[in-house]
Amino acid sequence: MSKPPLERRSPALLSRPKEGEEAADYAADGAAYDASATMKAWESFLDRGRAVAPGGLVRGVIERSWQRSAVSGVDPRGRGSDFIVSPDEVDGLRRHHGGLLQAAGKTFERLADILGETATMVVVTDNRGVIIDTAGDPHIVDAAHDIRLEIGANWGETVTGTNGIGTALVTGKPVYVRAAEHFCEGVKSWTCIGAPIRNPLDGSVIGVVDFSGPQDIFRRHNIALGVMAASHIELALADQLRIERMHLLELCLSRLQGAGRGDGYVILDRHGRVVHHSDMAAARWRQINPGGELRLGEQLVDFKGGTWPDNIADVPGIDTRRMEPLVQDGTFSGAVLLLGPAGHPAPAVRASAGAARLARTAARKAIIGESAVLLEAVERAERAAQGRSTILLEGETGVGKELFAKLIHAAGLHTGKEPFVTFNCGAVSRELLGGELFGHAPGAFTGATREGRAGRFEIADGGVLSLDEIGEMPLDLQPYLLRILEESAVYRLGEGRPRPINVRLVASTNRNLKAEAAEGRFRKDLYFRIGAVKITIPPLRNRHGDIGLLIHHFNRQIADAHGTEPLRFRSAVLDLLERYEWPGNVRELRNLVESMSLMAVDRTVELHDLPEDFVEDAVRLHDPGGGPAGTGDGDDEVARIDDAERRLIERTLAASGGNTSVAADRLGISRSTLYRKLQQYRARH
Repeated sequence: MSKPPLERRSPALLSRPKEGEEAADYAADGAAYDASATMKAWESFLDRGRAVAPGGLVRGVIERSWQRSAVSGVDPRGRGSDFIVSPDEVDGLRRHHGGLLQAAGKTFERLADILGETATMVVVTDNRGVIIDTAGDPHIVDAAHDIRLEIGANWGETVTGTNGIGTALVTGKPVYVRAAEHFCEGVKSWTCIGAPIRNPLDGSVIGVVDFSGPQDIFRRHNIALGVMAASHIELALADQLRIERMHLLELCLSRLQGAGRGDGYVILDRHGRVVHHSDMAAARWRQINPGGELRLGEQLVDFKGGTWPDNIADVPGIDTRRMEPLVQDGTFSGAVLLLGPAGHPAPAVRASAGAARLARTAARKAIIGESAVLLEAVERAERAAQGRSTILLEGETGVGKELFAKLIHAAGLHTGKEPFVTFNCGAVSRELLGGELFGHAPGAFTGATREGRAGRFEIADGGVLSLDEIGEMPLDLQPYLLRILEESAVYRLGEGRPRPINVRLVASTNRNLKAEAAEGRFRKDLYFRIGAVKITIPPLRNRHGDIGLLIHHFNRQIADAHGTEPLRFRSAVLDLLERYEWPGNVRELRNLVESMSLMAVDRTVELHDLPEDFVEDAVRLHDPGGGPAGTGDGDDEVARIDDAERRLIERTLAASGGNTSVAADRLGISRSTLYRKLQQYRARH
């Protein structure tokens, strides 16, 4: 499928300096650059504190950046970033900036053909300059590790000196930095072009998109490409915001039944930022805060971790009793705040029982399927949620254990405000796992914070803690977990006093913990404690009748998310999907539908549109012995599909005049794959 072109704008306009700027600072013409003169100017700057170059060839934006770099104490002999955040912080940053990553990913896809063999890589960073994603020429991405231009590295100007990322963040403008213009000696063989990415809500800089590569990649049009890439990311973020605002508005409507006639309403996203407000709310805000304005994008409340806390700290000018969570598909999505006339108490937002009921309905709707085995598992989960026992969810990878954990949380809600906290025991290192779960006292270990920190158990107090991959928990940490469950209290690492908690634990695993315990790889006492109530989530291959429902659901969902028409599946394709074993379960099905939605030539899915490895797996799973498909008893459906594929290839070859290259191109497969399939057909027939 051809990719939509990047927005076309004049490079001259994109690189034109803004009013009050020197043209020499931001001009795209590389003719004035003199590597030798710039290098001498840099050496002069290190010796004398100012750049001296023939003809003043060092641009003002570069010299000012050199001065800031020196004041910040950056080592001019450095070889790139020397500040790498921890893997846990990278995971946290990627979760926090999920919308930015999604928006950048779409732009990266559009740039893939352009950057594939151009010795250029592209990165996206957060607002500090920490890289959260990379793409582009694999050889350059690999070479970039030498200067730590990689995910997790901080390329802020105070860390790495003058560079496209850090300098763009400081200036808030697109910047290119050519080779010798870098402040650090070890980066002077690179060229980079950075363009700020702005939040569509308030215009603040939230990151940078940067193109980097060897010094000879500099071309005039690359500056325009960088600006257009940032623009497209911002447009995608604006689309995300529009969709999020629409969903929050829909959720908000059901919450306004208890609002007074003089009330205004404010809708907050999961970060506590204003995404919409009524005119009445703006007026009430000015009454409450004389001279103040209610601004889109302003963070009124800090929802720690993007979850609804059990209690919210006092916020000046806000009656937090008149704030209620907005829950979608069992997940906290934001909040609605009612603002009444100053000095006039107003009724509370609609009863919290309504919020709990809505959350339960949303969590149940998120589990798609009507098969008997699935409905039985759902019923068991809803019954178990009424008690306080620990629940163990068992099931293969991809069956949807996280949705069942959310259902248990929602089905047990009373106020609608009980927190739901998730944690994957296999996602962090053994050394960090204890601190993440149990918290730590100030300075308890190397890397611990000075103030100490609460762990996931304390954060989940009053609600549900969902521990995924519980089988990955190291044996030496399992007694700590057992003690918490027995005493209903948590001990932070390095601290002797217990902290009482009231947490419902929902553990998940794709392992056979009973067998693991029998073989000594999991503590038996802990297994019996967490396995008091076990719910087995059925694999997709056993959920008869659900595959079609899931295909329809994901097809609509993905089409809405990407703004495209839903796919149309040929009967032969649906037949194959219905009979496939789905070793990756629901997750594999969703990924396949999304892949086909992005890659299909048109919106009708034919057999040849299915990924080659998927078709091979389908045949292999139906015929594990490796013999010809369709030789078993009855009318084997795989044989019918195999024959349909053979006939399609034969027709395409005939229409191509026997030219295998043309036929392979029309079929969307490689020529070697076509030869192999022809040999298979000859062997069978």
